[in-house]
Amino acid sequence: MAKLVVTEFVSLDGVMEDPGGAEGFKHGGWSFKFTRGPEGDRFKLDELDAADSQLLGRVTYQGFAKAWPNIHDEQGFGDRMNGMRKYVVSTTLTDDEATWNNSQVIRGDVAEEIAKLKAQPGGDILVAGSNTLVHFLTEHGLVDEYHLMVFPIVLGSGKRIFAEASEATRLTLTECRTVGDGILVLTYRAQ
Repeated sequence: MAKLVVTEFVSLDGVMEDPGGAEGFKHGGWSFKFTRGPEGDRFKLDELDAADSQLLGRVTYQGFAKAWPNIHDEQGFGDRMNGMRKYVVSTTLTDDEATWNNSQVIRGDVAEEIAKLKAQPGGDILVAGSNTLVHFLTEHGLVDEYHLMVFPIVLGSGKRIFAEASEATRLTLTECRTVGDGILVLTYRAQ
């Protein structure tokens, strides 16, 4: 069975919006004010190596599809991102618009389709960015783990990783360490 892992860059006040600066958010690019260091970079590479696929919302998918095909690096992160299977949840994106290598659009009963993906053998299913999708996955109990890199910055506004929910979600901390410029790497398992 595949494990669904939400992986996010998050500010101390829970904002996950536009850490890379490509979305036009007033605080966009906030994660680039910090260095993750070799340990932080290794964490991200190991996380990607453990995954067989990505599950993305439309906005994140379109941003990634524009940027990643042009990224090549010594560690092979770009090649891995471009080569792995991508599932994009969208009611508006057409199959013809899902042009990033190995992409498939998920429509219809999203919870059921994601449950089917999770039931397949293989590596992790990574969810990065995708604010609306993360809220949906959390609300439907589909997240197995959260990998959070919490940056020492308070943004004060922006889309937050956890929205109002109908039920509380209890988590178990399985890893906590500091990397780079005081960035906390937190791994939580859903109960």
